[in-house]
Amino acid sequence: MFVFLRCSNRKRELLNLRVRQVDLRAGTIRLDLGATKNGDGREMTMTDTVHVLLAQCVQDKKSDDSVFTRADGKPVRDFRKAWRNLCSRAGVSGLLVHVMRRTAARNFRRAGVAEGVIMRVGGWKTPSVFERYNIVDQRDIREALHKLEQAQNQAKSGWAQLRARRARFGCC
Repeated sequence: MFVFLRCSNRKRELLNLRVRQVDLRAGTIRLDLGATKNGDGREMTMTDTVHVLLAQCVQDKKSDDSVFTRADGKPVRDFRKAWRNLCSRAGVSGLLVHVMRRTAARNFRRAGVAEGVIMRVGGWKTPSVFERYNIVDQRDIREALHKLEQAQNQAKSGWAQLRARRARFGCC
């Protein structure tokens, strides 16, 4: 469950999440003022997968109960061992939970999501803090160079068409 939510949330935000903050009808999760690292509250929209999983997590719980609880009903306070086991089984030993925030920022950017929206989703207040998470790698550089090359080729093609038209009609 944490994997689906973790994409842009801080670990503490999830561990402190209460049932009253999950609105299944509206499909939103509300982080209250003071409940986030920067002190700002924010509302997040659930994906369909998160909605299904959270519905199971909150079923038969009271509004002030923790969303994430163990089989005995006690709130999850630490999931490092479970995370290590999951990563080991997935073949990515040593992966840090926090890396998922960087991955989310990069994936949102690659998907063409506006920086302001990404910052809002992840709870980053300033562009300078966001840029620490906005990792650029070789793939990004290759894509940027490819886009530049395409734009230059289109411009050359446009000029060639204009010259051909001028030659054909003898103008300008």
